Amino acid sequence: MKVLAINGSHRKGSTLILLEEALKELQDFETEIVSLSDYVLEYCKVCNACKKNGGICIVKDGYEEIAAKMKEADAIIVGSPVYFGSITGMLKTLFDRSRTLRVNWDLKDKICAAIAVGATKHGGQEHTLQAIHSWALIHGMILVADSDPTAHFGGAAVAKQVDNTFEIDEWGFRTARSVGKRVREVLNLIKEKR
Repeated sequence: MKVLAINGSHRKGSTLILLEEALKELQDFETEIVSLSDYVLEYCKVCNACKKNGGICIVKDGYEEIAAKMKEADAIIVGSPVYFGSITGMLKTLFDRSRTLRVNWDLKDKICAAIAVGATKHGGQEHTLQAIHSWALIHGMILVADSDPTAHFGGAAVAKQVDNTFEIDEWGFRTARSVGKRVREVLNLIKEKR
């Protein structure tokens, strides 16, 4: 089984670190991290070509590779820093472009979990998690959050950049690990039923 982590940040910093922390709980599975900052993604223009073409987008850019990885994954963990109270523009672009995957319900019944990181406590992390949750629910995904001992809406951290390093709160690390733990638990339940 495969777990894909998507780093929705425009750079490789605290969000990436937290995704790596979550994946430590998933060492029995094949894992991969995709950082959107490594790709060029054009905006969705809602031209409806994907609906006419059976889910194929006519815009050719980095989206095709990411979409293929999402289709192959059994679980997707999406991470985003808080940008003005929500997900990054780049992640929103990916979500909009994923309309191609909804044509044939390619993400339906895949597990999805979310991690958000903000600069302050109560800095928009829950709104960011909810934006990711909405995307997952619209695709018919199985939404999971962090599990015991933290059990809220997903990984939520506070991070500050000091020179070239990131200081992340311990509770944030715990929630990221808890997200990985819950994804592992649900994947194992699915594996047992197969």
